[in-house]
Amino acid sequence: MRGFVEGLLAATTGPLVLGLCGAQGSGKSTLAAAVARAVPGTVVLSLDDLYRTRAARRDCAATVHPLFATRGVPGTHDVALGIATLDALRSGAPVRLPRFDKAADDRVPADAWPAAQAARLILFEGWCVGARPIADADLAQPINPLERDEDAQGRWRRAWNAALAGPYQPLFARIDRLVLLEAPGWDAVLQWRREQEQALRGSGASGPGVMDDGAVARFIQHYERLTRHILEEMPGYADLVLPLDEARNLRVA
Repeated sequence: MRGFVEGLLAATTGPLVLGLCGAQGSGKSTLAAAVARAVPGTVVLSLDDLYRTRAARRDCAATVHPLFATRGVPGTHDVALGIATLDALRSGAPVRLPRFDKAADDRVPADAWPAAQAARLILFEGWCVGARPIADADLAQPINPLERDEDAQGRWRRAWNAALAGPYQPLFARIDRLVLLEAPGWDAVLQWRREQEQALRGSGASGPGVMDDGAVARFIQHYERLTRHILEEMPGYADLVLPLDEARNLRVA
């Protein structure tokens, strides 16, 4: 990964935006931090830090579909904030990096956001960074109990897919190169997400965003359809694919 990044930077004039996509728990944040330590001038922006406020998601739940109260799918991020942040980083303008508190399930106040330094590499990481929309015909049938019981008519999944096809594409168009951390399958993603939440609980964090294993099992179903779609489609267009095994180690061909 380091050699890939350094090669890109050697061939690039000005800041480079590198997208890093990977399912929940795949190690995106760990890899991004490692790259930032190894490559001077790296700024990391997480899609998770672009989540809309809890109040904004409640409003969307009331006007569009109740499932939009839960953070995760396209439609629950502040895309305009993401575009403005990336554009400011690319231009070298002063900017603060958004932050989201998952335990509180709400955005951190803006006056507590860290200031960004001049960037040589902008690493934009997130679970659906660079994703493309799903064909409408493929949304017809529910794929898990959440969709079957809480989105029987498909309004929620069609709404987030429309958001992905709409405002998210200009956001993702700012990515110069895309890397995929490729999970071995959906079962591994579920286990990784459980491990993430166990670590959060073990840290002593508390708040409405902290979940037990049962809540995690429901929560992760919000992500299932698009995660499966990414694993099927993105290897065909990502600039670098890093295949992982169940222990998050790189698989050797």
